[in-house]
Amino acid sequence: MLENLKNDIKMPVLFVGHGNPMNAIETNEFTETWKTIGAELPRPQAILCISAHWETRGTYLTAMSQPKTIHDFGGFPAELYQVEYPAKGNEVLAKEAQEKIHTVPVGLDYREWGLDHGCWTVVRKMYPEADIPVVQMSIDHFQKPEIHYQIARELAFLRQKGVLIIGSGNIVHNLREVDWYNPEAETDWAIEVREKVNESILQYNHDKLIDFRNQGIAFNKAIPTSEHFIPLLYTLALQSDKDKVTLFNDKIVLGSLSMTGVLISET
Repeated sequence: MLENLKNDIKMPVLFVGHGNPMNAIETNEFTETWKTIGAELPRPQAILCISAHWETRGTYLTAMSQPKTIHDFGGFPAELYQVEYPAKGNEVLAKEAQEKIHTVPVGLDYREWGLDHGCWTVVRKMYPEADIPVVQMSIDHFQKPEIHYQIARELAFLRQKGVLIIGSGNIVHNLREVDWYNPEAETDWAIEVREKVNESILQYNHDKLIDFRNQGIAFNKAIPTSEHFIPLLYTLALQSDKDKVTLFNDKIVLGSLSMTGVLISET
């Protein structure tokens, strides 16, 4: 079984806007913030990451002892494909999470997946030594947002066991509308969605975010597919009324991507 942290420390929870895979090898304002957060948080015993880039039919947890580094992208410099993040897995964590989740059946994956770029590009900046075990949890593409939220609620016990839970995606994520020639671009609809989502996060209005498909035209433009938004719900579901919420990297890039992150921690 996982051991509780000493002094009854309750681990924070993160949502990270992971953005461009090149963040794994570049140094910029976003990666520097990830680095700082990694240095300032209580050191986790393990990490559980819900990444936008592992969509499945059904819900799964990686349970292999040595998850592979997955380079699930194309068209980038050779240097990026050579990066490995050799963190160990944690079968004990995977099994405990599986046992506690009752909303849906959960399977254990011992060989198919590993750590995709939604996970390792961020965690590599936070913990460059790769000395903390990492488990990934898949997103069931066929489940409703409220089911994802409920699954996450059942993972709350892990915060008392030294596990850092990270949702990794992008709140505003429309690749078809990316302005590759203007990194600082901000479209009106992206700004609108960022502001409304931020307001709901800070006001603890999770119902509106669970119901994001009914929040208007701008939301449908900013979130054409749900996989990059759903990890936010996993993070927010773990918030308690004793937690404070801090936004970081709250910036739109390339017109249609938001890098906003959310840190939830005890007051």
